[in-house]
Amino acid sequence: MKTAALARGLPVSTPSRLVPFADELRALGPDAFVVASYGRIVPAALLALVPLAVNVHPSLLPLYRGATPLQSAIRDGRTETGLTIIAMDAGMDTGDVLLQERTPLGPDETYGELHDRLAVRGAALAVEALARYADGTLERRSQAEVARELGIGAAEIAASATRPLAKDDLRVDWTQPPDRIADLVRALAPQPLARAQIDGETLKVLAARPGRPGESDGATTADGGAVHHGVVLLRVIPPNRAAMSGAAWRGSVAHS
Repeated sequence: MKTAALARGLPVSTPSRLVPFADELRALGPDAFVVASYGRIVPAALLALVPLAVNVHPSLLPLYRGATPLQSAIRDGRTETGLTIIAMDAGMDTGDVLLQERTPLGPDETYGELHDRLAVRGAALAVEALARYADGTLERRSQAEVARELGIGAAEIAASATRPLAKDDLRVDWTQPPDRIADLVRALAPQPLARAQIDGETLKVLAARPGRPGESDGATTADGGAVHHGVVLLRVIPPNRAAMSGAAWRGSVAHS
Protein backbone atom coordinates (compact mmCIF):
# COMPACT_ATOMS: atom_id res chain seq x y z
CA MET A 1 0.00 0.00 0.00
CA LYS A 2 2.76 2.42 0.95
CA THR A 3 4.72 1.71 -2.22
CA ALA A 4 1.63 2.17 -4.40
CA ALA A 5 0.68 5.41 -2.64
CA LEU A 6 4.16 6.93 -2.92
CA ALA A 7 4.33 6.00 -6.59
CA ARG A 8 1.20 8.12 -7.11
CA GLY A 9 2.50 11.07 -5.13
CA LEU A 10 0.14 10.49 -2.21
CA PRO A 11 1.23 11.43 1.33
CA VAL A 12 1.90 8.49 3.66
CA SER A 13 2.00 8.50 7.46
CA THR A 14 3.27 5.55 9.50
CA PRO A 15 2.44 6.45 13.13
CA SER A 16 3.78 4.17 15.84
CA ARG A 17 1.04 5.35 18.21
CA LEU A 18 -2.47 6.21 17.10
CA VAL A 19 -3.69 8.60 19.79
CA PRO A 20 -1.06 11.27 18.95
CA PHE A 21 -1.89 10.67 15.27
CA ALA A 22 -5.40 12.09 15.88
CA ASP A 23 -4.17 15.68 15.47
CA GLU A 24 -2.58 14.89 12.11
CA LEU A 25 -5.69 13.08 10.95
CA ARG A 26 -7.95 15.93 12.08
CA ALA A 27 -5.93 18.37 9.99
CA LEU A 28 -6.65 16.29 6.89
CA GLY A 29 -10.41 16.66 7.38
CA PRO A 30 -11.22 13.12 6.20
CA ASP A 31 -14.72 12.02 5.20
CA ALA A 32 -14.00 8.36 6.04
CA PHE A 33 -11.18 5.91 6.53
CA VAL A 34 -10.63 2.20 5.95
CA VAL A 35 -8.86 -0.29 8.20
CA ALA A 36 -7.61 -3.66 6.95
CA SER A 37 -5.36 -6.27 8.60
CA TYR A 38 -4.71 -4.05 11.61
CA GLY A 39 -4.21 -6.06 14.77
CA ARG A 40 -5.06 -3.44 17.38
CA ILE A 41 -8.12 -1.57 18.59
CA VAL A 42 -8.44 1.82 16.88
CA PRO A 43 -8.82 4.48 19.61
CA ALA A 44 -12.13 6.25 20.01
CA ALA A 45 -10.27 9.55 19.48
CA LEU A 46 -9.70 8.55 15.84
CA LEU A 47 -13.13 7.05 15.26
CA ALA A 48 -14.69 10.31 16.42
CA LEU A 49 -12.95 12.25 13.65
CA VAL A 50 -14.89 10.74 10.76
CA PRO A 51 -18.55 10.06 10.02
CA LEU A 52 -17.62 6.55 8.88
CA ALA A 53 -14.69 4.27 9.70
CA VAL A 54 -14.78 1.08 7.62
CA ASN A 55 -13.13 -2.20 8.57
CA VAL A 56 -12.53 -5.16 6.24
CA HIS A 57 -12.94 -8.38 8.24
CA PRO A 58 -12.41 -11.82 6.65
CA SER A 59 -15.27 -13.76 8.21
CA LEU A 60 -19.04 -13.86 8.28
CA LEU A 61 -19.47 -11.65 11.32
CA PRO A 62 -20.56 -12.05 14.05
CA LEU A 63 -18.68 -15.36 13.67
CA TYR A 64 -14.90 -15.35 14.09
CA ARG A 65 -14.30 -11.95 15.60
CA GLY A 66 -10.73 -11.15 16.54
CA ALA A 67 -7.19 -11.56 15.26
CA THR A 68 -7.14 -14.93 13.44
CA PRO A 69 -10.46 -15.51 11.65
CA LEU A 70 -8.97 -17.14 8.56
CA GLN A 71 -6.82 -19.65 10.43
CA SER A 72 -9.61 -20.44 12.88
CA ALA A 73 -12.24 -21.11 10.21
CA ILE A 74 -9.91 -23.53 8.39
CA ARG A 75 -8.84 -25.21 11.64
CA ASP A 76 -12.50 -25.76 12.54
CA GLY A 77 -13.18 -27.50 9.23
CA ARG A 78 -15.61 -24.87 7.97
CA THR A 79 -16.76 -25.30 4.38
CA GLU A 80 -17.88 -21.68 4.04
CA THR A 81 -16.53 -18.33 5.15
CA GLY A 82 -16.77 -14.82 3.79
CA LEU A 83 -16.04 -11.13 4.07
CA THR A 84 -17.77 -8.48 6.13
CA ILE A 85 -17.39 -4.74 5.81
CA ILE A 86 -18.35 -3.11 9.09
CA ALA A 87 -18.68 0.39 10.46
CA MET A 88 -16.13 0.43 13.25
CA ASP A 89 -17.13 1.07 16.84
CA ALA A 90 -15.32 0.82 20.17
CA GLY A 91 -15.58 -2.99 20.33
CA MET A 92 -13.57 -5.77 18.74
CA ASP A 93 -15.26 -6.39 15.37
CA THR A 94 -18.71 -5.55 16.78
CA GLY A 95 -19.76 -2.69 14.49
CA ASP A 96 -22.76 -2.58 12.18
CA VAL A 97 -22.56 -4.66 9.02
CA LEU A 98 -22.40 -2.60 5.82
CA LEU A 99 -21.72 -5.33 3.26
CA GLN A 100 -21.30 -9.07 3.60
CA GLU A 101 -20.37 -11.74 1.07
CA ARG A 102 -20.21 -15.51 1.47
CA THR A 103 -17.67 -17.76 -0.22
CA PRO A 104 -16.95 -21.52 -0.19
CA LEU A 105 -13.84 -22.63 1.67
CA GLY A 106 -12.09 -25.30 -0.38
CA PRO A 107 -11.31 -28.65 1.29
CA ASP A 108 -7.59 -28.26 0.50
CA GLU A 109 -7.37 -24.46 0.71
CA THR A 110 -4.58 -23.22 2.97
CA TYR A 111 -4.47 -20.11 5.10
CA GLY A 112 -2.14 -18.43 2.61
CA GLU A 113 -4.37 -19.20 -0.36
CA LEU A 114 -7.52 -18.04 1.43
CA HIS A 115 -5.79 -14.89 2.66
CA ASP A 116 -4.70 -13.88 -0.83
CA ARG A 117 -8.08 -14.66 -2.36
CA LEU A 118 -10.06 -12.70 0.22
CA ALA A 119 -7.61 -9.79 0.22
CA VAL A 120 -8.39 -9.05 -3.41
CA ARG A 121 -12.13 -9.35 -2.92
CA GLY A 122 -12.04 -7.46 0.38
CA ALA A 123 -10.40 -4.48 -1.28
CA ALA A 124 -13.15 -4.39 -3.91
CA LEU A 125 -15.87 -4.57 -1.25
CA ALA A 126 -14.27 -1.73 0.70
CA VAL A 127 -14.31 0.46 -2.41
CA GLU A 128 -17.93 -0.52 -3.03
CA ALA A 129 -18.86 0.44 0.55
CA LEU A 130 -17.26 3.87 0.15
CA ALA A 131 -19.00 4.42 -3.19
CA ARG A 132 -22.37 3.53 -1.66
CA TYR A 133 -21.66 5.81 1.28
CA ALA A 134 -20.86 8.65 -1.09
CA ASP A 135 -24.10 8.25 -3.06
CA GLY A 136 -26.28 7.64 0.00
CA THR A 137 -27.22 4.01 -0.70
CA LEU A 138 -25.14 2.33 2.02
CA GLU A 139 -27.29 0.45 4.54
CA ARG A 140 -26.36 -0.58 8.07
CA ARG A 141 -27.51 -3.68 9.96
CA SER A 142 -26.62 -4.58 13.51
CA GLN A 143 -24.69 -7.81 14.00
CA ALA A 144 -27.56 -9.05 16.17
CA GLU A 145 -29.85 -8.70 13.17
CA VAL A 146 -27.38 -10.52 10.92
CA ALA A 147 -27.01 -13.30 13.49
CA ARG A 148 -30.77 -13.85 13.49
CA GLU A 149 -30.82 -14.01 9.69
CA LEU A 150 -27.98 -16.55 9.65
CA GLY A 151 -29.45 -18.58 12.51
CA ILE A 152 -26.38 -18.01 14.70
CA GLY A 153 -26.78 -18.15 18.47
CA ALA A 154 -24.79 -16.43 21.21
CA ALA A 155 -22.99 -19.65 22.16
CA GLU A 156 -21.67 -20.18 18.62
CA ILE A 157 -20.57 -16.55 18.40
CA ALA A 158 -18.65 -16.82 21.67
CA ALA A 159 -17.09 -20.18 20.73
CA SER A 160 -15.80 -18.82 17.42
CA ALA A 161 -14.07 -15.75 18.90
CA THR A 162 -10.38 -15.75 17.92
CA ARG A 163 -7.11 -14.55 19.42
CA PRO A 164 -3.49 -14.26 18.24
CA LEU A 165 -1.76 -17.59 17.75
CA ALA A 166 0.34 -18.91 20.62
CA LYS A 167 3.04 -21.59 20.57
CA ASP A 168 0.66 -24.30 21.78
CA ASP A 169 -1.71 -23.54 18.90
CA LEU A 170 0.90 -24.85 16.47
CA ARG A 171 1.27 -28.24 18.12
CA VAL A 172 -0.24 -31.30 16.44
CA ASP A 173 -2.30 -33.32 18.92
CA TRP A 174 -2.13 -36.90 17.70
CA THR A 175 -5.22 -37.82 19.73
CA GLN A 176 -7.33 -35.71 17.36
CA PRO A 177 -9.01 -37.28 14.31
CA PRO A 178 -6.91 -37.24 11.13
CA ASP A 179 -9.19 -34.77 9.35
CA ARG A 180 -8.88 -32.28 12.22
CA ILE A 181 -5.09 -32.59 12.13
CA ALA A 182 -5.06 -32.01 8.36
CA ASP A 183 -7.26 -28.94 8.89
CA LEU A 184 -4.78 -27.59 11.46
CA VAL A 185 -1.92 -28.04 9.00
CA ARG A 186 -3.87 -26.12 6.32
CA ALA A 187 -4.71 -23.39 8.81
CA LEU A 188 -1.03 -22.76 9.56
CA ALA A 189 0.42 -23.03 6.05
CA PRO A 190 2.56 -21.47 4.69
CA GLN A 191 3.32 -19.72 8.00
CA PRO A 192 3.84 -20.22 10.91
CA LEU A 193 3.41 -23.99 10.19
CA ALA A 194 2.17 -26.82 12.40
CA ARG A 195 4.66 -28.63 14.63
CA ALA A 196 4.46 -32.43 14.84
CA GLN A 197 6.39 -34.36 17.48
CA ILE A 198 7.40 -37.79 16.14
CA ASP A 199 9.91 -40.10 17.83
CA GLY A 200 11.52 -37.24 19.73
CA GLU A 201 11.87 -35.06 16.62
CA THR A 202 9.80 -31.94 15.91
CA LEU A 203 8.81 -31.56 12.28
CA LYS A 204 7.30 -28.49 10.69
CA VAL A 205 4.44 -29.72 8.51
CA LEU A 206 3.79 -27.89 5.24
CA ALA A 207 1.07 -30.17 3.86
CA ALA A 208 -0.91 -33.17 5.08
CA ARG A 209 -4.13 -35.04 4.42
CA PRO A 210 -6.19 -37.71 6.18
CA GLY A 211 -5.18 -41.26 5.39
CA ARG A 212 -7.20 -43.44 3.02
CA PRO A 213 -8.18 -47.10 3.27
CA GLY A 214 -5.11 -49.26 2.76
CA GLU A 215 -2.65 -46.55 3.88
CA SER A 216 -1.29 -47.99 7.10
CA ASP A 217 0.88 -46.30 9.71
CA GLY A 218 4.59 -46.38 8.89
CA ALA A 219 4.00 -46.73 5.15
CA THR A 220 4.70 -44.27 2.36
CA THR A 221 2.05 -43.33 -0.19
CA ALA A 222 1.81 -42.94 -3.95
CA ASP A 223 1.67 -39.15 -3.62
CA GLY A 224 4.94 -39.02 -1.69
CA GLY A 225 3.55 -38.95 1.82
CA ALA A 226 4.37 -40.78 5.03
CA VAL A 227 1.55 -42.15 7.19
CA HIS A 228 1.57 -41.43 10.92
CA HIS A 229 -1.44 -41.97 13.18
CA GLY A 230 -3.76 -42.04 10.18
CA VAL A 231 -2.40 -38.75 8.80
CA VAL A 232 -0.41 -38.58 5.56
CA LEU A 233 2.45 -36.11 5.97
CA LEU A 234 2.95 -34.87 2.42
CA ARG A 235 5.65 -32.26 2.94
CA VAL A 236 7.71 -31.55 6.04
CA ILE A 237 10.72 -29.65 7.30
CA PRO A 238 12.86 -31.75 9.68
CA PRO A 239 15.13 -29.92 12.18
CA ASN A 240 18.07 -28.18 10.49
CA ARG A 241 17.11 -29.51 7.06
CA ALA A 242 15.35 -28.28 3.95
CA ALA A 243 11.73 -29.04 3.06
CA MET A 244 11.16 -32.52 1.68
CA SER A 245 8.38 -34.97 0.96
CA GLY A 246 7.07 -37.10 3.78
CA ALA A 247 8.32 -40.19 1.97
CA ALA A 248 11.85 -38.74 1.71
CA TRP A 249 11.80 -37.89 5.41
CA ARG A 250 10.59 -41.39 6.32
CA GLY A 251 13.36 -42.89 4.18
CA SER A 252 16.02 -40.73 5.82
CA VAL A 253 14.84 -41.79 9.27
CA ALA A 254 14.87 -45.46 8.29
CA HIS A 255 18.48 -45.20 7.12
CA SER A 256 19.81 -43.11 10.01
